[in-house]
Amino acid sequence: MSATIDQALCIRHWDWSETSQTVVLFTKTNGILRGLAKGSKRDKGKFSGGFDVLSQGEIGFLLKRDSELATLTEWDVRETFPALRDNLRANKAGWYAADMLNRMLPALDPHPGLYEMTLNLLRALQLGSAPTLCLLRFQWSLLEETGWRPELTDPDPGAATLAFDPVAGKFTVDSGDPNCWRIRRGTILTLESLACNMDPSSDEESLVRANRLLAAHLRNVLAEEPMTMAAVFGALPTSVQKPTRIRSAS
Repeated sequence: MSATIDQALCIRHWDWSETSQTVVLFTKTNGILRGLAKGSKRDKGKFSGGFDVLSQGEIGFLLKRDSELATLTEWDVRETFPALRDNLRANKAGWYAADMLNRMLPALDPHPGLYEMTLNLLRALQLGSAPTLCLLRFQWSLLEETGWRPELTDPDPGAATLAFDPVAGKFTVDSGDPNCWRIRRGTILTLESLACNMDPSSDEESLVRANRLLAAHLRNVLAEEPMTMAAVFGALPTSVQKPTRIRSAS
């Protein structure tokens, strides 16, 4: 049986033995892949010296019906993003992205668009250019491809503020309901631009607000707040309960 070759990001790994590792990879055309890399920690071999979280490369693997773990046959590292180790803000954002992919995506469910969006985020963090916008695009893509994106119908086009219903997963009129989150109009305009595949014309503060809203929405989808989320966004609006799925995953 010949190995399948794919592009991949390492999003988690741990030691299996003194010389081997178990790995969670986000692959471009096969989705989340969990595998065993025998001998990956040996100096000589087909694994480029082992796996590091958020390294990107080319993976070879064999899938077996009777095993939960694929057999990894080779690993050729292409990008390592050293800024994620040197810059605390970049490190937190990168680990957040890896954590959310691992939590939100089922095994072997391809999301090539989300894969490219994640790579764009890591490259932006490496360069130090527009990380807030790239993080926003990543979160939006993650919600859209898993079927949890917020509904963007504007309930009151003339209002300066709206509200976001975390259970319905949509914007509502700002009526003072304590179970809803008050949102500035710039937030929905920013998200509307993303939905239309346009660059938001928002300032940095509006991008930050939109990021925090999507993070809070993801927190409710998961029904818990991961430590990586708190490290990036700080205190978020009070959680209510899991929202209604807007549509089935693409």
